[in-house]
Amino acid sequence: MKSTDLIILNFEEVRRRSMKVWTSIPSEYLNWKPDDQAMSCIEMIRHVLESEHYYHLAILNRGSLKSFASPFESHPYTSVEREIEFATPYRNAFLETVSSFEQSDLENIKIDRSDVGYIRTLGDMLLRIAYHESVHTGQLLDYLRTAEVPRIRIWD
Repeated sequence: MKSTDLIILNFEEVRRRSMKVWTSIPSEYLNWKPDDQAMSCIEMIRHVLESEHYYHLAILNRGSLKSFASPFESHPYTSVEREIEFATPYRNAFLETVSSFEQSDLENIKIDRSDVGYIRTLGDMLLRIAYHESVHTGQLLDYLRTAEVPRIRIWD
């Protein structure tokens, strides 16, 4: 198995667990947030999906984008299913890009995000993207606990 195959497997496993959490949130809690400064549940889901698209473009650019016209901005919040459906073509394009890289690319391509404090290899950046989603999935589980909403079991 190639390194990129393992990275894609990780992306798919992280997303599978995220989707278990996302789709378990009762619709009446999608706009719930623990405080006024926090993202709501649906905003956090959108943030994860939109960030993956941004990261994909940043990888293609080999660094942070000078400007980012997000296709998600004109897409109204409706449901978790609609968010996932809207993001699917962007997700597929991202995974296709990841699968196109060679082992040497993972080690030698640098992604310059010095504007936010780092320059990392492509391999490191890809793992950071999956970690970003994992962190937000954990946050959503904490949101549900705080709101006293039953939480789905993600450790299957």
